[in-house]
Amino acid sequence: MNDAHHRTPPAPGRMKIGVAGAGAIGGFLAARLALAGNEVSVLARGATLRALDQHGIRLDSGGARSVARVRASDDPRQLGPQDLLILAVKSPSLPGLADRLGPMIGPDTVVLPALNGVPWWFFQSGGGPLAGHRLRAVDPDGRLEHAIPADRVLGFVVFPSSSCPEPGVVAHASGSRLVVGEPGGGASPRAQNVAASLAAAGFEASASPDIRRIVWEKLLGNACFNPVSLLTGSHTDLLIDDERVNRLFQAMMRELLAMGDALGLPLAIEPPARLAVTRKLGHIKTSMLQDVEAGRAVELDSILGAAVEIAGELGVPAPLLDTVYALARVRAERLGLYTPPLTPTP
Repeated sequence: MNDAHHRTPPAPGRMKIGVAGAGAIGGFLAARLALAGNEVSVLARGATLRALDQHGIRLDSGGARSVARVRASDDPRQLGPQDLLILAVKSPSLPGLADRLGPMIGPDTVVLPALNGVPWWFFQSGGGPLAGHRLRAVDPDGRLEHAIPADRVLGFVVFPSSSCPEPGVVAHASGSRLVVGEPGGGASPRAQNVAASLAAAGFEASASPDIRRIVWEKLLGNACFNPVSLLTGSHTDLLIDDERVNRLFQAMMRELLAMGDALGLPLAIEPPARLAVTRKLGHIKTSMLQDVEAGRAVELDSILGAAVEIAGELGVPAPLLDTVYALARVRAERLGLYTPPLTPTP
């Protein structure tokens, strides 16, 4: 690992942090980081930009409202280079944004992609059976790979649940766990320092030497709950409590666990126990269902299409994941919320 690419960020509480996207997750992260004393700049547009300019980010969490003042603009050149740049836009919007991010990426900037599903960087570094494979489902023409230098990226997995009831307002439902790690695996000073900076803002933050396994851990739930909520319009507790859907979810998770084993990313998780974790959260609306109800493009390819692609590349059977993906694609296309990737997945 080249230490030149892992310079020590400034001390916690004094960082310049850029956040691209101020929706449910981006707004939550930006608000907490700003309230902790960091200099936070938000790349936003339209009604969200106007709301941030007028009111700041209004965060409802733990029964109380906080207001975080941030610098906001729709022009990356006005915001300039950052110590940390958090990418918190939905995955369908990221390729179009990536080409504009250059002015926010300085010589020492660390890029944290806060994305659902399998990110474009997943096989860029490190070993394993698919080392070097470009995920066609999320970066079909290599725009992300070329626009964002691989040595700037730090893997980032975000577990909190939040929603955005109106522009500039974030409702935090539960959780504060954040995990960072080197895409190729192993420990590094920059991962430890970024985790410490996030922890200083009140997050349950840690650095993992195996961030791809953490990505796969989160995917275990997302690949089931999100597309099936798109198909059914149901909250997570109703899905889990339905006997047939419960069996479907367990079988889909077993397919994902088999893929993880083949990738060298084993998880010591039993599907019933994983479902029980989400059931304890109560009546939760998935991010994909929130997007459907708001008329926004859905993250179907990063959350499920990438898994289907990986299964095909590995030769691991995934008939249920493939079936749910096919049905969800048709439903999302009919709603006008989905455009297939340029290169079809297997």
